[in-house]
Amino acid sequence: MRLVQVLIPEGTRESVVATLDEQGIDYAIFDEVGRGDFEAMVQFPVPPSGVEPILDELTVAGVQEDAYTIVLPTETVVSRRLSGLVERFPGLRISRDELYARAQDLAPANSTFFAFLLLSTVIATTGLLLDSAATIIGAMVVAPLMGPAVAASVGTILDDRDMTARGIRLQVTGLLAAIATAAVLGWLLQQTVLIAPGLDIRAVPQVAERTSPNFLSLFLALGSGIAGAISIMRGSGSTLVGVAIAVALVPPAATSGLGIAFGLPGVAIAGAVLVIVNLLAINLSALILFYLAGFKPLDAGKYEGIRSSVASRVVTIVVAITVLSLVLGTVTLTTYQTQAFERQTEALIEQEFEAADVEGVVLVGVSVDYQPVDRLLGDEPVVDVLVGIPRDLEAPPDLAQRFDDQLTERLGQDVIVRVGFIEAQVSDGEPPSSPLGDRSATTTRPSVVRLPTH
Repeated sequence: MRLVQVLIPEGTRESVVATLDEQGIDYAIFDEVGRGDFEAMVQFPVPPSGVEPILDELTVAGVQEDAYTIVLPTETVVSRRLSGLVERFPGLRISRDELYARAQDLAPANSTFFAFLLLSTVIATTGLLLDSAATIIGAMVVAPLMGPAVAASVGTILDDRDMTARGIRLQVTGLLAAIATAAVLGWLLQQTVLIAPGLDIRAVPQVAERTSPNFLSLFLALGSGIAGAISIMRGSGSTLVGVAIAVALVPPAATSGLGIAFGLPGVAIAGAVLVIVNLLAINLSALILFYLAGFKPLDAGKYEGIRSSVASRVVTIVVAITVLSLVLGTVTLTTYQTQAFERQTEALIEQEFEAADVEGVVLVGVSVDYQPVDRLLGDEPVVDVLVGIPRDLEAPPDLAQRFDDQLTERLGQDVIVRVGFIEAQVSDGEPPSSPLGDRSATTTRPSVVRLPTH
Protein backbone atom coordinates (compact mmCIF):
# COMPACT_ATOMS: atom_id res chain seq x y z
CA MET A 1 0.00 0.00 0.00
CA ARG A 2 1.12 3.58 -0.72
CA LEU A 3 0.29 6.85 1.01
CA VAL A 4 0.13 9.67 -1.55
CA GLN A 5 0.46 13.31 -0.48
CA VAL A 6 -0.35 16.00 -3.06
CA LEU A 7 -0.20 19.80 -2.72
CA ILE A 8 -3.27 21.28 -4.41
CA PRO A 9 -2.56 24.42 -6.48
CA GLU A 10 -4.66 27.53 -5.95
CA GLY A 11 -8.04 27.29 -7.64
CA THR A 12 -8.05 23.52 -8.23
CA ARG A 13 -9.30 22.25 -4.86
CA GLU A 14 -12.84 21.54 -6.01
CA SER A 15 -11.77 19.66 -9.14
CA VAL A 16 -9.23 17.58 -7.19
CA VAL A 17 -11.79 16.65 -4.54
CA ALA A 18 -14.36 15.80 -7.21
CA THR A 19 -11.86 13.55 -8.97
CA LEU A 20 -11.03 11.69 -5.76
CA ASP A 21 -14.72 11.24 -5.01
CA GLU A 22 -15.33 9.86 -8.49
CA GLN A 23 -12.49 7.38 -8.01
CA GLY A 24 -13.85 6.25 -4.65
CA ILE A 25 -10.74 7.35 -2.80
CA ASP A 26 -10.79 8.02 0.96
CA TYR A 27 -8.77 11.15 1.59
CA ALA A 28 -7.92 13.79 4.14
CA ILE A 29 -7.38 17.48 3.30
CA PHE A 30 -5.30 19.95 5.27
CA ASP A 31 -5.04 23.68 4.67
CA GLU A 32 -1.67 24.79 3.35
CA VAL A 33 -0.29 27.92 4.98
CA GLY A 34 3.37 27.67 4.07
CA ARG A 35 3.27 29.06 0.51
CA GLY A 36 0.78 31.06 -1.49
CA ASP A 37 0.99 28.83 -4.57
CA PHE A 38 -0.98 26.03 -2.91
CA GLU A 39 -4.20 26.14 -0.96
CA ALA A 40 -4.29 22.66 0.58
CA MET A 41 -2.63 19.26 0.87
CA VAL A 42 -4.54 16.04 0.28
CA GLN A 43 -3.36 12.60 1.30
CA PHE A 44 -4.87 9.21 0.59
CA PRO A 45 -3.92 5.51 0.62
CA VAL A 46 -3.94 3.53 -2.60
CA PRO A 47 -2.50 0.18 -3.78
CA PRO A 48 0.85 0.41 -5.64
CA SER A 49 -0.70 -0.31 -9.03
CA GLY A 50 -3.26 2.46 -8.48
CA VAL A 51 -0.80 5.29 -7.90
CA GLU A 52 -0.14 5.98 -11.57
CA PRO A 53 -3.78 6.07 -12.83
CA ILE A 54 -4.93 8.19 -9.86
CA LEU A 55 -2.12 10.70 -10.38
CA ASP A 56 -2.97 10.85 -14.08
CA GLU A 57 -6.55 11.77 -13.16
CA LEU A 58 -5.31 14.43 -10.72
CA THR A 59 -3.13 15.88 -13.46
CA VAL A 60 -6.24 16.32 -15.60
CA ALA A 61 -7.93 17.95 -12.59
CA GLY A 62 -5.23 20.62 -12.39
CA VAL A 63 -2.33 19.15 -10.38
CA GLN A 64 0.58 19.98 -12.68
CA GLU A 65 4.21 18.89 -12.64
CA ASP A 66 5.27 21.94 -10.65
CA ALA A 67 3.16 20.74 -7.71
CA TYR A 68 4.65 18.60 -4.95
CA THR A 69 3.65 14.94 -4.91
CA ILE A 70 5.08 12.49 -2.39
CA VAL A 71 4.52 8.73 -2.55
CA LEU A 72 5.36 6.86 0.66
CA PRO A 73 5.41 3.09 1.25
CA THR A 74 3.30 2.10 4.25
CA GLU A 75 3.78 -0.78 6.65
CA THR A 76 0.11 -1.31 7.46
CA VAL A 77 -3.19 0.34 6.61
CA VAL A 78 -6.14 -0.69 8.78
CA SER A 79 -9.42 0.01 7.03
CA ARG A 80 -12.29 -2.09 5.74
CA ARG A 81 -13.00 0.50 3.09
CA LEU A 82 -9.85 -0.28 1.12
CA SER A 83 -11.05 -3.67 -0.12
CA GLY A 84 -12.76 -2.06 -3.08
CA LEU A 85 -9.57 -0.25 -4.12
CA VAL A 86 -7.52 -3.44 -3.77
CA GLU A 87 -9.95 -5.25 -6.07
CA ARG A 88 -9.92 -2.35 -8.49
CA PHE A 89 -6.13 -2.05 -8.60
CA PRO A 90 -4.74 -5.59 -8.29
CA GLY A 91 -1.08 -6.37 -8.78
CA LEU A 92 2.13 -4.97 -7.36
CA ARG A 93 3.46 -2.85 -10.23
CA ILE A 94 4.71 0.51 -9.03
CA SER A 95 4.04 3.81 -10.75
CA ARG A 96 6.36 5.30 -13.35
CA ASP A 97 7.30 8.07 -10.91
CA GLU A 98 8.46 5.48 -8.36
CA LEU A 99 10.24 3.55 -11.10
CA TYR A 100 12.06 6.70 -12.15
CA ALA A 101 13.08 7.49 -8.57
CA ARG A 102 14.34 3.95 -7.94
CA ALA A 103 16.35 3.94 -11.15
CA GLN A 104 18.01 7.19 -10.08
CA ASP A 105 18.82 5.78 -6.64
CA LEU A 106 20.33 2.60 -8.10
CA ALA A 107 22.79 4.49 -10.30
CA PRO A 108 25.33 5.79 -7.75
CA ALA A 109 27.72 8.69 -8.14
CA ASN A 110 30.58 8.05 -10.56
CA SER A 111 33.23 7.92 -7.83
CA THR A 112 31.24 5.40 -5.81
CA PHE A 113 30.40 3.30 -8.86
CA PHE A 114 33.98 2.98 -10.11
CA ALA A 115 35.40 2.44 -6.62
CA PHE A 116 33.12 -0.53 -5.95
CA LEU A 117 33.48 -1.90 -9.49
CA LEU A 118 37.29 -1.83 -9.40
CA LEU A 119 37.33 -3.45 -5.95
CA SER A 120 34.94 -6.12 -7.22
CA THR A 121 37.22 -6.74 -10.20
CA VAL A 122 40.29 -7.13 -7.97
CA ILE A 123 38.47 -9.67 -5.80
CA ALA A 124 37.04 -11.51 -8.82
CA THR A 125 40.47 -11.68 -10.51
CA THR A 126 41.97 -13.11 -7.34
CA GLY A 127 39.15 -15.64 -7.16
CA LEU A 128 39.77 -16.72 -10.76
CA LEU A 129 43.47 -17.27 -10.16
CA LEU A 130 42.73 -19.14 -6.92
CA ASP A 131 39.99 -21.16 -8.65
CA SER A 132 37.69 -20.14 -5.80
CA ALA A 133 33.99 -19.90 -6.64
CA ALA A 134 33.26 -18.54 -3.15
CA THR A 135 35.67 -15.64 -3.67
CA ILE A 136 34.12 -14.83 -7.05
CA ILE A 137 30.61 -14.81 -5.58
CA GLY A 138 31.84 -12.55 -2.79
CA ALA A 139 33.15 -10.12 -5.39
CA MET A 140 29.74 -10.00 -7.05
CA VAL A 141 28.14 -8.70 -3.87
CA VAL A 142 30.32 -5.60 -4.19
CA ALA A 143 29.76 -4.98 -7.92
CA PRO A 144 27.30 -2.09 -8.59
CA LEU A 145 26.29 -3.04 -12.14
CA MET A 146 22.57 -3.46 -11.60
CA GLY A 147 21.93 0.27 -11.30
CA PRO A 148 23.31 1.31 -14.72
CA ALA A 149 21.65 -1.65 -16.46
CA VAL A 150 18.24 -0.76 -15.03
CA ALA A 151 18.75 3.00 -15.50
CA ALA A 152 19.47 2.59 -19.22
CA SER A 153 16.23 0.66 -19.79
CA VAL A 154 14.11 2.90 -17.56
CA GLY A 155 15.47 6.01 -19.25
CA THR A 156 14.52 4.59 -22.64
CA ILE A 157 10.98 3.70 -21.57
CA LEU A 158 10.35 7.02 -19.81
CA ASP A 159 12.07 9.08 -22.52
CA ASP A 160 14.78 10.44 -20.25
CA ARG A 161 17.76 10.67 -22.56
CA ASP A 162 20.14 11.81 -19.83
CA MET A 163 19.34 8.76 -17.69
CA THR A 164 19.68 6.44 -20.68
CA ALA A 165 23.00 7.94 -21.74
CA ARG A 166 24.41 7.77 -18.22
CA GLY A 167 23.31 4.15 -17.78
CA ILE A 168 24.93 3.10 -21.05
CA ARG A 169 28.05 5.14 -20.36
CA LEU A 170 28.54 3.63 -16.90
CA GLN A 171 28.10 0.11 -18.20
CA VAL A 172 30.54 0.47 -21.09
CA THR A 173 33.23 2.46 -19.31
CA GLY A 174 32.82 0.38 -16.16
CA LEU A 175 33.40 -2.92 -17.93
CA LEU A 176 36.32 -1.50 -19.92
CA ALA A 177 37.80 -0.33 -16.62
CA ALA A 178 37.22 -3.82 -15.18
CA ILE A 179 39.10 -5.44 -18.08
CA ALA A 180 41.96 -2.96 -17.73
CA THR A 181 42.12 -3.47 -13.95
CA ALA A 182 42.28 -7.26 -14.32
CA ALA A 183 45.00 -6.91 -16.97
CA VAL A 184 47.13 -4.65 -14.77
CA LEU A 185 46.60 -6.84 -11.70
CA GLY A 186 47.45 -9.99 -13.67
CA TRP A 187 50.65 -8.41 -15.00
CA LEU A 188 51.70 -7.22 -11.54
CA LEU A 189 51.09 -10.63 -9.98
CA GLN A 190 53.29 -12.25 -12.63
CA GLN A 191 56.18 -10.13 -11.37
CA THR A 192 55.85 -11.64 -7.89
CA VAL A 193 56.20 -15.10 -6.35
CA LEU A 194 52.43 -15.27 -5.80
CA ILE A 195 51.93 -16.90 -9.21
CA ALA A 196 53.98 -19.81 -10.54
CA PRO A 197 56.12 -18.71 -13.51
CA GLY A 198 54.70 -21.36 -15.83
CA LEU A 199 51.04 -20.99 -14.82
CA ASP A 200 48.66 -21.65 -17.70
CA ILE A 201 45.46 -19.85 -16.74
CA ARG A 202 43.58 -21.83 -19.39
CA ALA A 203 43.97 -24.87 -17.12
CA VAL A 204 42.26 -23.11 -14.19
CA PRO A 205 38.64 -24.37 -14.17
CA GLN A 206 37.09 -21.00 -13.23
CA VAL A 207 38.95 -19.33 -16.10
CA ALA A 208 38.26 -22.14 -18.57
CA GLU A 209 34.55 -21.82 -17.78
CA ARG A 210 34.61 -18.26 -19.15
CA THR A 211 36.77 -19.01 -22.18
CA SER A 212 34.30 -21.49 -23.68
CA PRO A 213 31.06 -19.49 -23.63
CA ASN A 214 27.93 -21.20 -24.93
CA PHE A 215 24.21 -20.56 -25.12
CA LEU A 216 23.76 -21.36 -21.44
CA SER A 217 25.63 -18.13 -20.69
CA LEU A 218 23.02 -16.26 -22.72
CA PHE A 219 20.21 -17.72 -20.62
CA LEU A 220 22.01 -16.54 -17.48
CA ALA A 221 22.15 -12.98 -18.78
CA LEU A 222 18.53 -12.96 -19.99
CA GLY A 223 17.33 -14.33 -16.68
CA SER A 224 19.37 -11.77 -14.76
CA GLY A 225 17.92 -8.89 -16.77
CA ILE A 226 14.35 -10.08 -16.28
CA ALA A 227 14.94 -10.61 -12.57
CA GLY A 228 16.40 -7.11 -12.29
CA ALA A 229 13.38 -5.54 -13.94
CA ILE A 230 10.93 -7.52 -11.79
CA SER A 231 12.78 -6.66 -8.59
CA ILE A 232 12.58 -2.95 -9.38
CA MET A 233 8.91 -3.07 -10.38
CA ARG A 234 8.00 -5.09 -7.28
CA GLY A 235 10.54 -3.57 -4.90
CA SER A 236 12.02 -6.84 -3.62
CA GLY A 237 15.30 -8.72 -3.79
CA SER A 238 17.25 -6.06 -5.69
CA THR A 239 20.49 -6.85 -3.83
CA LEU A 240 20.46 -10.55 -4.70
CA VAL A 241 19.44 -9.79 -8.27
CA GLY A 242 22.36 -7.38 -8.51
CA VAL A 243 24.65 -10.28 -7.61
CA ALA A 244 23.21 -12.33 -10.50
CA ILE A 245 23.78 -9.47 -12.95
CA ALA A 246 27.34 -9.00 -11.70
CA VAL A 247 28.05 -12.74 -12.06
CA ALA A 248 27.15 -12.45 -15.75
CA LEU A 249 29.51 -9.50 -16.32
CA VAL A 250 32.45 -9.10 -13.93
CA PRO A 251 34.06 -12.60 -14.03
CA PRO A 252 34.22 -12.71 -17.85
CA ALA A 253 35.57 -9.14 -17.85
CA ALA A 254 38.26 -10.19 -15.39
CA THR A 255 38.99 -13.26 -17.53
CA SER A 256 39.46 -11.04 -20.58
CA GLY A 257 41.88 -8.87 -18.63
CA LEU A 258 43.87 -11.90 -17.50
CA GLY A 259 44.08 -13.03 -21.12
CA ILE A 260 45.67 -9.69 -21.98
CA ALA A 261 48.07 -9.90 -19.03
CA PHE A 262 49.21 -13.43 -19.88
CA GLY A 263 49.49 -12.78 -23.60
CA LEU A 264 46.64 -15.12 -24.55
CA PRO A 265 44.52 -13.37 -27.19
CA GLY A 266 42.11 -16.31 -27.39
CA VAL A 267 41.25 -15.98 -23.69
CA ALA A 268 40.96 -12.19 -23.96
CA ILE A 269 38.64 -12.36 -26.97
CA ALA A 270 36.46 -15.15 -25.54
CA GLY A 271 36.00 -13.26 -22.28
CA ALA A 272 35.23 -10.01 -24.10
CA VAL A 273 32.64 -11.69 -26.35
CA LEU A 274 30.93 -13.17 -23.30
CA VAL A 275 30.87 -9.76 -21.62
CA ILE A 276 29.32 -8.05 -24.65
CA VAL A 277 26.69 -10.75 -25.21
CA ASN A 278 25.69 -10.79 -21.56
CA LEU A 279 25.56 -6.98 -21.41
CA LEU A 280 23.28 -6.80 -24.46
CA ALA A 281 21.07 -9.62 -23.19
CA ILE A 282 20.59 -8.01 -19.77
CA ASN A 283 19.61 -4.68 -21.31
CA LEU A 284 17.34 -6.34 -23.87
CA SER A 285 15.37 -8.40 -21.35
CA ALA A 286 14.95 -5.47 -18.94
CA LEU A 287 13.86 -3.12 -21.74
CA ILE A 288 11.26 -5.54 -23.08
CA LEU A 289 9.85 -6.30 -19.64
CA PHE A 290 9.49 -2.63 -18.70
CA TYR A 291 7.71 -2.00 -21.99
CA LEU A 292 5.36 -4.96 -21.61
CA ALA A 293 4.57 -3.83 -18.05
CA GLY A 294 2.94 -0.74 -19.57
CA PHE A 295 5.26 2.00 -18.38
CA LYS A 296 4.93 5.18 -20.41
CA PRO A 297 6.86 8.47 -20.59
CA LEU A 298 6.11 11.13 -17.98
CA ASP A 299 4.94 13.24 -20.90
CA ALA A 300 2.01 11.28 -22.36
CA GLY A 301 2.41 12.99 -25.74
CA LYS A 302 5.72 11.19 -26.30
CA TYR A 303 4.30 7.68 -26.03
CA GLU A 304 4.08 7.01 -29.77
CA GLY A 305 7.65 8.16 -30.26
CA ILE A 306 8.83 5.89 -27.47
CA ARG A 307 7.20 2.88 -29.10
CA SER A 308 9.25 3.35 -32.26
CA SER A 309 12.38 4.13 -30.23
CA VAL A 310 12.01 0.97 -28.14
CA ALA A 311 11.31 -1.11 -31.25
CA SER A 312 14.40 0.16 -33.07
CA ARG A 313 16.60 -0.34 -30.02
CA VAL A 314 15.29 -3.87 -29.49
CA VAL A 315 15.97 -4.73 -33.14
CA THR A 316 19.50 -3.33 -32.91
CA ILE A 317 20.29 -5.31 -29.77
CA VAL A 318 18.77 -8.50 -31.17
CA VAL A 319 20.84 -8.21 -34.35
CA ALA A 320 24.02 -7.65 -32.30
CA ILE A 321 23.23 -10.63 -30.05
CA THR A 322 22.48 -12.78 -33.09
CA VAL A 323 25.82 -11.95 -34.69
CA LEU A 324 27.73 -12.60 -31.49
CA SER A 325 25.67 -15.71 -30.84
CA LEU A 326 27.36 -17.25 -33.86
CA VAL A 327 30.42 -17.42 -31.65
CA LEU A 328 28.40 -18.95 -28.82
CA GLY A 329 26.82 -21.42 -31.23
CA THR A 330 30.19 -22.43 -32.64
CA VAL A 331 31.63 -22.96 -29.17
CA THR A 332 28.53 -24.90 -28.08
CA LEU A 333 28.73 -27.18 -31.11
CA THR A 334 32.46 -27.78 -30.87
CA THR A 335 32.18 -28.43 -27.13
CA TYR A 336 29.54 -31.06 -27.78
CA GLN A 337 31.64 -32.61 -30.55
CA THR A 338 34.82 -32.77 -28.48
CA GLN A 339 33.00 -34.27 -25.50
CA ALA A 340 31.30 -36.83 -27.75
CA PHE A 341 34.70 -37.67 -29.29
CA GLU A 342 36.17 -38.18 -25.82
CA ARG A 343 33.37 -40.55 -24.77
CA GLN A 344 33.59 -42.53 -28.02
CA THR A 345 37.36 -42.84 -27.74
CA GLU A 346 37.22 -44.13 -24.18
CA ALA A 347 34.50 -46.63 -25.11
CA LEU A 348 36.44 -47.95 -28.11
CA ILE A 349 39.65 -48.40 -26.12
CA GLU A 350 37.77 -50.24 -23.38
CA GLN A 351 36.11 -52.50 -25.98
CA GLU A 352 39.51 -53.40 -27.43
CA PHE A 353 40.86 -54.45 -24.05
CA GLU A 354 37.74 -56.47 -23.24
CA ALA A 355 37.94 -58.22 -26.60
CA ALA A 356 41.65 -59.02 -26.21
CA ASP A 357 41.15 -60.46 -22.69
CA VAL A 358 44.89 -60.96 -22.05
CA GLU A 359 45.54 -62.33 -18.59
CA GLY A 360 47.31 -59.86 -16.33
CA VAL A 361 46.92 -56.92 -18.69
CA VAL A 362 44.61 -54.18 -17.38
CA LEU A 363 43.54 -50.82 -18.72
CA VAL A 364 44.53 -48.30 -16.05
CA GLY A 365 43.11 -45.20 -17.70
CA VAL A 366 42.35 -43.27 -20.87
CA SER A 367 42.55 -39.50 -21.20
CA VAL A 368 41.79 -37.37 -24.24
CA ASP A 369 43.30 -33.92 -24.68
CA TYR A 370 40.91 -32.30 -27.13
CA GLN A 371 39.51 -28.81 -26.56
CA PRO A 372 36.98 -26.83 -28.64
CA VAL A 373 39.76 -24.49 -29.77
CA ASP A 374 41.71 -27.52 -31.04
CA ARG A 375 38.79 -28.52 -33.24
CA LEU A 376 38.38 -24.99 -34.55
CA LEU A 377 42.09 -24.78 -35.39
CA GLY A 378 42.19 -28.28 -36.89
CA ASP A 379 44.65 -29.66 -34.31
CA GLU A 380 44.64 -33.43 -33.82
CA PRO A 381 43.37 -34.81 -30.50
CA VAL A 382 45.90 -36.50 -28.24
CA VAL A 383 44.85 -39.81 -26.66
CA ASP A 384 46.87 -41.08 -23.69
CA VAL A 385 46.41 -44.74 -22.75
CA LEU A 386 47.95 -46.15 -19.57
CA VAL A 387 48.27 -49.95 -19.45
CA GLY A 388 49.17 -52.19 -16.54
CA ILE A 389 51.21 -55.18 -17.68
CA PRO A 390 52.94 -58.03 -15.76
CA ARG A 391 56.72 -58.00 -15.63
CA ASP A 392 57.08 -61.29 -17.49
CA LEU A 393 54.92 -60.16 -20.41
CA GLU A 394 56.54 -58.22 -23.22
CA ALA A 395 54.76 -55.02 -24.21
CA PRO A 396 53.67 -54.86 -27.87
CA PRO A 397 55.92 -52.35 -29.62
CA ASP A 398 53.26 -51.16 -32.07
CA LEU A 399 50.29 -50.81 -29.72
CA ALA A 400 50.12 -47.02 -30.11
CA GLN A 401 49.99 -47.32 -33.90
CA ARG A 402 47.33 -50.03 -33.75
CA PHE A 403 45.16 -47.86 -31.54
CA ASP A 404 45.80 -44.93 -33.87
CA ASP A 405 44.67 -46.89 -36.93
CA GLN A 406 41.58 -48.26 -35.22
CA LEU A 407 40.46 -44.88 -33.83
CA THR A 408 41.07 -43.14 -37.15
CA GLU A 409 39.01 -45.76 -38.98
CA ARG A 410 36.16 -45.89 -36.47
CA LEU A 411 35.93 -42.16 -35.71
CA GLY A 412 36.93 -40.77 -39.09
CA GLN A 413 39.51 -38.39 -37.61
CA ASP A 414 43.30 -38.39 -37.34
CA VAL A 415 44.57 -38.73 -33.79
CA ILE A 416 47.83 -38.91 -31.88
CA VAL A 417 48.02 -41.90 -29.54
CA ARG A 418 50.51 -42.29 -26.71
CA VAL A 419 50.65 -45.54 -24.73
CA GLY A 420 52.39 -45.83 -21.39
CA PHE A 421 53.10 -49.11 -19.55
CA ILE A 422 53.46 -49.77 -15.83
CA GLU A 423 54.34 -53.03 -14.14
CA ALA A 424 51.29 -54.44 -12.36
CA GLN A 425 50.51 -57.43 -10.16
CA VAL A 426 46.87 -58.48 -9.79
CA SER A 427 45.79 -61.00 -7.14
CA ASP A 428 43.56 -63.98 -7.88
CA GLY A 429 41.37 -63.70 -4.79
CA GLU A 430 41.14 -62.46 -1.20
CA PRO A 431 44.53 -61.58 0.31
CA PRO A 432 45.64 -63.57 3.38
CA SER A 433 46.10 -61.80 6.68
CA SER A 434 49.60 -60.49 7.20
CA PRO A 435 51.57 -58.38 9.67
CA LEU A 436 51.18 -55.50 7.26
CA GLY A 437 47.49 -55.25 8.09
CA ASP A 438 44.48 -55.13 5.79
CA ARG A 439 45.84 -53.75 2.54
CA SER A 440 44.95 -54.19 -1.11
CA ALA A 441 46.73 -57.07 -2.84
CA THR A 442 47.05 -55.11 -6.03
CA THR A 443 50.56 -53.74 -6.33
CA THR A 444 51.66 -51.13 -8.82
CA ARG A 445 55.23 -49.99 -9.32
CA PRO A 446 55.25 -46.70 -11.23
CA SER A 447 58.09 -47.64 -13.52
CA VAL A 448 57.43 -46.59 -17.12
CA VAL A 449 58.79 -49.20 -19.48
CA ARG A 450 58.26 -47.39 -22.79
CA LEU A 451 56.08 -44.69 -24.25
CA PRO A 452 55.74 -45.23 -27.98
CA THR A 453 54.36 -42.20 -29.75
CA HIS A 454 52.85 -41.80 -33.17
